[in-house]
Amino acid sequence: MLPRLKATLVQEAQEILRLADRLNGDFETAAKWMLECDGRVIPAGIGKAGDIAKKFASTLSSTGTPSLFLHPAEAVHGDLGMVTSRDIVVLFTNSGETEEILRLFPPLRQIGARTILVTGRPHSTAARLSDLVLDVSVEREACPHNLAPTTSTTVMLALSDALALAVMQERNFTKDDYALYHPSGALGRRLLMKVTDAMRPWDDIATVGRETPVVDVLRAITSAGVGAACVVEPDRTLVGLISDGDIRRRLLESGADVLSMKAENLMTPNPRTVPATMTAVETLELFESLPQKIGEMPVIDDGKVVGLVMLKDLVRLGLR
Repeated sequence: MLPRLKATLVQEAQEILRLADRLNGDFETAAKWMLECDGRVIPAGIGKAGDIAKKFASTLSSTGTPSLFLHPAEAVHGDLGMVTSRDIVVLFTNSGETEEILRLFPPLRQIGARTILVTGRPHSTAARLSDLVLDVSVEREACPHNLAPTTSTTVMLALSDALALAVMQERNFTKDDYALYHPSGALGRRLLMKVTDAMRPWDDIATVGRETPVVDVLRAITSAGVGAACVVEPDRTLVGLISDGDIRRRLLESGADVLSMKAENLMTPNPRTVPATMTAVETLELFESLPQKIGEMPVIDDGKVVGLVMLKDLVRLGLR
């Protein structure tokens, strides 16, 4: 079985390389048309070619080129109404003779939309009707009977990715742009989420004054369900931080007398803090880079405490 698996992968890879070697000005023209299109790029196809067209529409949309998929059978029953003269319709058909595709050309011509054909037969009927033809022909399918669409669909898919990414790069589409279109994805969270989105806000954290007894500091930490208390002035200026670990260690060292001490006697003055403008992933990286591991950091905005960010909360968000 392994030799057969390898043979298929090698054959399909070789056909992709063969296509790369024969790219010409037509492929560049197609990319330029898509880049300059002030409407939408509308891929269309039936069957496996339709699946590739759907994926192409999805890739274009997520990389900065407005796009939607047009089902050829639905198109001739009203969905052609979504096409305008400013759009480019990219038609996928290996044979170039697919009836559902051929029926689209007369109305598309009347609408005024440009057409690009991605096909394995550059002299087919569809090719003669298209404004631009991209030849993705292959020598044979990986299927041992040369019947099942395999190599041809792989090459078609690879070309659609190449077109989408070429247009994306010419558009100067950035990681931030990508995250904007993927706010719920891992990358979106990495690039868009601020520490203020992940922190415990002021009303939900433990805050105490310099003179607060340590026993009350412990109550505040427990009540808030956090790992530390911010020691602040009345105007919310941070003066120190006391973690529950600090209290436990001092209890072991000095006994119960610690509980009657004041917060300022036990706090860590000038603790590590995070600016409110920092992203959540930058904050996670800061936590991980510290030589002495800590679990909490106050979040500061305009010199005032606005919240507390906890390492365990950042880890739970799955920012990696």
